[in-house]
Amino acid sequence: MQRTLVDRAKLGDEEAFDALARTVGDRCMAIACRILRDVDLAEDAVQAALITAWRDLRALRDPERFEPWLHRILTNACYAEARRGRRWLAQIRVLPVDGASDAGDILRVDDRDQLERAMRRLTLEQRAVLVFHHYLDLSPPEVADRLGIPIGTVKSRLHYAMAALRASLEADARTPAVSQERLA
Repeated sequence: MQRTLVDRAKLGDEEAFDALARTVGDRCMAIACRILRDVDLAEDAVQAALITAWRDLRALRDPERFEPWLHRILTNACYAEARRGRRWLAQIRVLPVDGASDAGDILRVDDRDQLERAMRRLTLEQRAVLVFHHYLDLSPPEVADRLGIPIGTVKSRLHYAMAALRASLEADARTPAVSQERLA
């Protein structure tokens, strides 16, 4: 069905492209959010990617490769969005408390916060490789194809990204212990 929509969209059918965009939109948004770590920037990147895809759709040779082709456009849009010079903003939301929470819930939130801080410390390129490899569960050759980079670069970025994540998480884990030692 996706191939039919791509073929129709290549001929200028706006409704077919709209259906395609609805089909892949949520996944593109999830990818962009994970790469950029900011919902507003991700929305802008997805919108820019879909506009570029519509404009350049006639250049797509193999309709079966629409989604990988779109993912490459999306990744480039994420890079462009990040380069615009916007800085990460602290976004604080006050959430209502439904009831007492147990210590396990607090630890899960703390773990998620530590992982978020560690992900933000990675380069954009490292985040992109991690998202495609771990979130989309693509092999290194498939990641290389989607991002348009050599497989050796994918492996290198994966290696350094995992090492940086590990180091960041370990540093965060040590921080409270060091602070308590200084107080004693």
